[in-house]
Amino acid sequence: MTTTTPLTALALNCTLTPSPAESSTQLLTDQVLAALGKHGVTSESIRVVDLDVKPGVEKDMGDGDAWPGIREKMLAADIFVVATPTWMGHLSSVAQRVLERLDAELSETDDDGRLETFGKVALTVVVGNEDGGHAITADLFQGLNDVGFTVPATGGVYWNGEAMTTTDYKDLDETPEAVASTMATMSANAAHLAALLKERPYPPA
Repeated sequence: MTTTTPLTALALNCTLTPSPAESSTQLLTDQVLAALGKHGVTSESIRVVDLDVKPGVEKDMGDGDAWPGIREKMLAADIFVVATPTWMGHLSSVAQRVLERLDAELSETDDDGRLETFGKVALTVVVGNEDGGHAITADLFQGLNDVGFTVPATGGVYWNGEAMTTTDYKDLDETPEAVASTMATMSANAAHLAALLKERPYPPA
């Protein structure tokens, strides 16, 4: 079902692979954004490693920092997607840096004292040919919720390939049914929740 409320999404692809090289994380992210598009959500994807996102926990770390531009797009979007590959069982260093930069949102409030991220829905995407999907999703959910985002039911999708093999998600001939069905559910739920929160924002405490 397509929502009647115009919605937008921003996805941050936290692959370690710079453009224009192929990325399994990019492929799964694109599939999630396409699924959101079926519900009338327009979207943009940013490959974070292509930009100079400086380390730190402020919203602007000074000259040359690319985060303020990303942050502006994030705050303009209704749905925020964080996508990461799995490295040694953990989220990528790029994804960790994104979480660290999001820490600044704890100090950014509106006139009613609500975090500026309140009312925005967060989704997660995890991909890798090793274990870690559940743990990384849990870490992302907690971090995103801590800084004000709302996670819908079935708010994450992941693919774990067979351990100790070289098959990546981008090498598959087709999308696994479990991944496809999860993307369909998470996208429907995200669009539904984002529309509700946009029409009826969280009240001041």
